[in-house]
Amino acid sequence: MNLAQAWVLPLAFLWLGSAAMAQPMAQATPKRGGTLVFAVDSEPANYDCHANVSFAFLHPVAPHYSTLLKFDTANYPQIVGDLAQSWSISPDRRTYTFKLHPGILFHNGTKLTSADVKASYQRIIAPPPGVVSSRQVDYASIASIETPDPLTVVFHLQWPDASMLANFASPWNCIYSAVKLAEDPQFPKTHVLGSGPFVFIRHDSGKRWIGKRWDGYFLPGKPYLDAYEADFISGSAVVKALETGRVMAEFRSITPEERDELTHAMGERISLYESPWIIDLLLVLNTQQPPFNDVRVRRAISLAIDRWGMAQSLSSSTFLKYAGGLMRPGSAFSIPEAELIELPGFSHDIAASRAEARRLLAEAGVPKLSFTLTNRDIPVPYGPAAEAVIAAWREIGVSVTQQKLNTKDWQSALESGHFAAAFDFSGDYFDDPTLQLTKYVSRDLSPVNYGRSTDRVLDALYVGQAITPNLPQRTKVVREFERRALEQAYTVPILWWDRIVVTESNVRGWNMTPSHYIGQDLTDVWLEH
Repeated sequence: MNLAQAWVLPLAFLWLGSAAMAQPMAQATPKRGGTLVFAVDSEPANYDCHANVSFAFLHPVAPHYSTLLKFDTANYPQIVGDLAQSWSISPDRRTYTFKLHPGILFHNGTKLTSADVKASYQRIIAPPPGVVSSRQVDYASIASIETPDPLTVVFHLQWPDASMLANFASPWNCIYSAVKLAEDPQFPKTHVLGSGPFVFIRHDSGKRWIGKRWDGYFLPGKPYLDAYEADFISGSAVVKALETGRVMAEFRSITPEERDELTHAMGERISLYESPWIIDLLLVLNTQQPPFNDVRVRRAISLAIDRWGMAQSLSSSTFLKYAGGLMRPGSAFSIPEAELIELPGFSHDIAASRAEARRLLAEAGVPKLSFTLTNRDIPVPYGPAAEAVIAAWREIGVSVTQQKLNTKDWQSALESGHFAAAFDFSGDYFDDPTLQLTKYVSRDLSPVNYGRSTDRVLDALYVGQAITPNLPQRTKVVREFERRALEQAYTVPILWWDRIVVTESNVRGWNMTPSHYIGQDLTDVWLEH
């Protein structure tokens, strides 16, 4: 564990220095009881942790499951145990040994053992036919998994992986029942059976998700809440629900305008948090569909977008705030602006960029290009962002229509390739290249590469950075990856986000982080009565 702390500490000071949080009052002694009601502005497409990529899944579903490790949100980015009571890492960083808490039960009363951990990770690493593992490429270094006894699981790596400990703390790596997976590998897609702090009660489609305290939870005295309810509401209805007390929180983010409205209306009745966010809006171009199989067209589409102007115009009304490359601006791996502006799509001289875009389109034989942009029907930030990029493309003679889909249909379109261009996002639970760069790795290695590109240069660089523990050397490899990805423009970043969370002041035990994926199991959350 000392080794782990050594490599997460450099990122800790960056978080503490960059996050702006209006802290609620100091935490008092937790009280049991009550139901936490919070808003989620979209529904999960299915119930499988390993396949999903959206907060709309984790916020309602995470409280039902346990993971091997997790992030300590009160001391982010420190990593602590969840199912694992303790762990050790070999000196060569190729063997990770975990000791599980004794007496852990699934919600159906069966025991959770190392066999369940092994089966769950094998499903992530080598998914059976028909099973989607959205983060499969993150675990390519794992060679084998051993279970010497029911409370011990050992992971053997092919090479040292700089991101491995953080990967074991992934909130997406829900531990499933090995028995249920053996019966049906697709069981988690339609059923909820975990060992987390809350038991699944019901999902009322289009309305709500309800969970109740699991009295057999392995941590004594937890959770504190009797129950929780995730209400599926969006847009202005979220603000109204907070103002009227229908909901107590919205854990993704609200806009600056909504923050100001709630602060004016509710005053001291709310706690306010704000932080740079580990998420950026992406434009994905389907490289299997002409003309986006031509790098000149892809690059022209990216060159036309005025990211710096968008950041200025949209930051007061949406989450979109920072122009940046493939890694979050201000993080340890982010590219300096002086280097970024030399890369395609990031010049401050938008007139010159658009002139080059028009030249490239003419050279490619599509000077009057038209296509459809597939977008999510989540109003913010996807709607204003679409309006801005469509207006930018109009400046170079490109005509674009917009197709808005709900989360389920949008995700299906990306996974199936039924789109020409689409908005996506890159965001996860930690500022790490192995996590953040998966959408640029070749499609046959990474199912979340929705652009369907194959680029073995990027694949080699991806592995190169993962096996490089030295931060300056690893950063150099990430820079090479970034330059190549932006020049090829299979998928390009648009803007990075800013996170603003409002809760009622009686919601305690929840901590703000730069990720809206972690800290949502609600184990430590309680209500001041």
